[in-house]
Amino acid sequence: QVQLVESGGGLVHTGGSLRLACAASGLVGSDYFGTDYDLFWFREAPGKGLEWVSTIDTRGTTFYRDSVKGRFTISRDKLKNMLYLQMNNLKPEDTAVYYCAKDTAANSRGQGTRVTVSS
Repeated sequence: QVQLVESGGGLVHTGGSLRLACAASGLVGSDYFGTDYDLFWFREAPGKGLEWVSTIDTRGTTFYRDSVKGRFTISRDKLKNMLYLQMNNLKPEDTAVYYCAKDTAANSRGQGTRVTVSS
């Protein structure tokens, strides 16, 4: 069974940066994060529901929720079979557990990685 594993979270001050990574554990093909798939990042802030953050589609086109545009960058590394989320100029409202997923409902998400941004 394949599981997604998120990493890279931590505690940073306002204005800081983090790079989240997503890997797949289990028996996966070398193209698990390949261009045949749309890939997603979601987050869940304390006391709030799960919300979509970003998508990279099969053509490499990227999409972001308005609140992170210009600060976050999603990317995939097909050779390393990894998905990333570069987060710059972090704000306290970015505090959340972040999840990667291969489906729009985030049913495939892993345990998540916690990001805490202090003011």
